[in-house]
Formats: sequence, structure tokens, C-alpha cells
Amino acid sequence: MLVLNGTPFQPATLQLTGIPGMQTGQAWIALIFCFLYFISISGNLSILALVIREPPLHQPMYYFLSMLSLNDLGVSLSTLPTVLATFCFNYHHVGFDACLVQMFFIHTFSFMESGILLAMSFDRFVAICDPLRYSTVLTNSRILAMGLGILTKSFTTLFPFPFLVKRLPFCKGNVLHHSYCLHPDLMKVACGDIHVNNIYGLFVVIFTYGVDSIFILLSYALILRAVLAIASQEQRLKAFNTCISHICAVLAFYVPIIAVSMIHRFWKSAPAVVHVMMSNVYLFVPPMLNPIIYSVKTKEIRKGILKFFHKSQT
Repeated sequence: MLVLNGTPFQPATLQLTGIPGMQTGQAWIALIFCFLYFISISGNLSILALVIREPPLHQPMYYFLSMLSLNDLGVSLSTLPTVLATFCFNYHHVGFDACLVQMFFIHTFSFMESGILLAMSFDRFVAICDPLRYSTVLTNSRILAMGLGILTKSFTTLFPFPFLVKRLPFCKGNVLHHSYCLHPDLMKVACGDIHVNNIYGLFVVIFTYGVDSIFILLSYALILRAVLAIASQEQRLKAFNTCISHICAVLAFYVPIIAVSMIHRFWKSAPAVVHVMMSNVYLFVPPMLNPIIYSVKTKEIRKGILKFFHKSQT
């Protein structure tokens, strides 16, 4: 029976679950999640420290990279409390209001990541298609305005979600299917009229992921046209190589989203473990991969890391 907190049919707590069918391997799963968090948090903090400390990295491209790293830290820290509680301490309960707060931050940071990747594609577009005006187009004030615009857009579009969920009665139980709170998961245990939630959720997805991905594709279509117009093959490769890190980051972010959508649309009978694992990939892989991608593929970041280790050894 649900414990009520004064609101009819609204549970005081919700029960989180781990990974279905893997109850016997909780220790190994906890170890994997701790490893993912360590790589993600330490990697993104290192990127931020490098950009702040190294004057050669005080350029628009690396300011946007700092935004991405800061956002990835937000994604990781949003899921960390309940994931560690579930897998490391076997504590599966979260307060209803705390769940709504976590849901808001997880979705807000996820949508912000899409906006930041769009801003980074614009940075690459200006750098390759109009290099002479690069420093005048992407001034510090404009970069700050873009960052604040991304934050404002994500915050305002996601702000109604906790209130839309709060108004619903919950009479289908209080067990969620993940170790963190997501809006679609909460809709599965709500028994009121969820049409408004579903319609507004679809609008937000189209308004963010849909619009952002279209403009990212448009940016790279124009970049590809500009690169192919370069006479020298060496210069073409050099120009395109500056985009490789960003392309990898875009793929790391959007491929899991597309995979989750395809599974929900065409494989509704998929085992619960498939849905849970794909959601985990969507939330945990990009924050872990992004610092690795930029450390491996970006020469200036590599130089900064090598410089740091050289100083620490002397």
C-alpha cells in the first residue's frame, strides 16, 4: 500500500530499482558505475581546469568545450545520489518531491547538452566557412550570451514538468524502473489524465532535440561544402580534422537517443533490461566519453595534459 503525504494517491516515497535480472551481481554493477562516475567527473574537471589555467585555450572553441564539460558534470551529479544509494548501499527509496527535483535537473542538463552541441557546431561553421571574421563574430560577450540563452531555454521549457507531474494521482504503485527519476518512468505509474504531460513532453523533445539536430546537420552540410571547395587536399584534411572531436561528441549524444526512441517505437515487447540499459547508456556514456574524445583528438588539450604531467614530475 502506498504511503500518502496528504495529497490523495500521491506517494510519500518512490521505490527505485536496479537492473532487472542482475540482482546477484550488484557489487560488480556498483563498481562499474563508480568507475564511470570517476572517469566522467575527473575528466570533465580536468578539461575545465585546463581551459581556465592555460592561456592558449582561451579561445571560443574551448569556452564552448568548458560549457560542455560543466554540463556533463551536472548530468553526472544529478544521477549520482540515487544511483550510488541503489547499487552501493542497497537503499531503493527516494522522496516524491526529491524525485521531481532530480527529474527536472536530469532532463534540463540533457536538453542543455543538445543546445551546447549546436553552439559548438556554429563555432566550427564560422571557423571554417568564415575564418577571417571568427574572432569578431564569436566575441566573449556573444559566447556568454549564447551560454545564458541555452540555460534559459532549457530551464524555462523544463520548468513546468515537476508541476505537471505533481498534479497527477499515483495509484499504479510507486515502483520506478530505473535507479533515478525520469519523466516517462513517472508517467507509467500515474493513473490520472497524462495527455497534457505527453503532448508537452513531445513538444519539448521536438523543440530541443529535433530543432537542434536539424541545425547541426545544416551546419555540417555547409562545412562540408566549404571544405570540398578547398583546393589543397592537405588543407581539406586539416580543416575537417578540427571537426572530428565535435562529430564524435554529437554521435555519442544522439545515437543513444535515437536507439532509445527506436526501441520504444518498434520493439515495445523488449525485455525491461534493454530499456534500462539503453537509458543508462544515454545518461552515462556521453559525460564519460566527451573528455576522452577531446583529450585524444584535440592537440591543444593533449599539450595541456602533457604540460601538467611534466610539471608534476619536476
